[in-house]
Amino acid sequence: MSNEFDVAAWQDRLARREARIGVIGLGYVGLPLVLAFHDAGFPVLGFDTDEAKIRQLDKGESYIRHIAGDAIAGLAGSDRFHGTTDVAELGNADAILICVPTPLTRYRDPDLSYVEGTARAIAPHLRAGQIVILESTTYPGTTDEVLKPILESGGLVAGRDFLIAYSPEREDPGNPTHGTTEIPKVVGGDDPAAATVACSLYDTITSGGTVAVGSAATAEAVKLTENIFRAVNIALVNELKVVYDKMGIDIWEVIDAAKTKPFGFMPFYPGPGLGGHCIPIDPFYLTWKAREFETPTRFVELAGEINSAMPAHVVARLAEALNDRFGKGLKGSRILMMGMAYKKDVDDIRESPALKLMALLEERGAEVSFYDPFIPVISTGREHAALSGRKSVTWQDVLAGNHDAAFIVTDHTDVDYQALVRASPLVVDTRNATRGVSDHRDRIVRA
Repeated sequence: MSNEFDVAAWQDRLARREARIGVIGLGYVGLPLVLAFHDAGFPVLGFDTDEAKIRQLDKGESYIRHIAGDAIAGLAGSDRFHGTTDVAELGNADAILICVPTPLTRYRDPDLSYVEGTARAIAPHLRAGQIVILESTTYPGTTDEVLKPILESGGLVAGRDFLIAYSPEREDPGNPTHGTTEIPKVVGGDDPAAATVACSLYDTITSGGTVAVGSAATAEAVKLTENIFRAVNIALVNELKVVYDKMGIDIWEVIDAAKTKPFGFMPFYPGPGLGGHCIPIDPFYLTWKAREFETPTRFVELAGEINSAMPAHVVARLAEALNDRFGKGLKGSRILMMGMAYKKDVDDIRESPALKLMALLEERGAEVSFYDPFIPVISTGREHAALSGRKSVTWQDVLAGNHDAAFIVTDHTDVDYQALVRASPLVVDTRNATRGVSDHRDRIVRA
């Protein structure tokens, strides 16, 4: 690469906290990054197309439940933070971190429209001396094949005028012990200078350190590998759950016993389907890219099939339980779904299996309500739009027992499951949330 890009000067500006950090997308990934860089003493520019988010930040209000309002209040009162919906202001940033969604199309192909749209929006405002880092999960090759050509369309050349790198987000919303600044950052640069600058940038905010890999494509593959590992192992225990249930064996008891082995086993747990922005989506990014190389991904695709079948499986178990206990079918039955979030103790509904479950139940004629202390109102994207606006019932409604079955989908910690069982003629538990319930265990069915 040319010597025109001054890496040493960039690192000096980082050391003196003079580099301005721009973050695009102020959601579950972007907002924690804003807080981390601001706490580290940097001037930070937060960009989002959602004006409501900017207004809330200006007022010092948090719109993500597990991010404390005190932290946001610190942004609102600071002269080092500015929120905006004007993409032109990103020209004033020295580093631009892209944290936008990367969903799937209806055909389970990668949807890079947010990445491409963002790149096209910032390209006219790109200037010499900047570094652009993509954090959104994607397939190997995206940074080089998609992002780079769009950014260079304005006339600047990557590696000479500006730098490009990829560093995958590793957020786990609501995790009390592994936050943004404790998790190591994997970094892959478009060239050695980009890798050096990106590592130096992230070293300022993470106690976990940075892990440099040989290319942006390698870093993209790291992220996919992490989540495919989880998806495949969850598929394994989901399949074992179905098999062991036929044998009258409790999969949860099996896992509890197996995890006492101090080596060679890592516990994963079954559930009603995959949720969140990563695990249900990331494996399909790899299978799509692998087709370009005429290479099958049979193991990954099989895991996807098993996990995708879980919502239908647990609904069938609920139907069986209603029939066995009361001689009733799903049609006309009043089903109380416990939990809409994709995992416990968060207000995140992205790709939640609860949305699919609610749709399946209503397709079969059930009357469905839900209780979730973290999700007072359902808000959905392109899928399950018909469910948007549905409101959670109150805890008093739950205890009133005006339902034929409670269907535990999300195992929030602070729910009184003993009280739920007392108030319900039947409880179908997909998360083992009732393991500590001592009374009326005959009402509980594992699914």
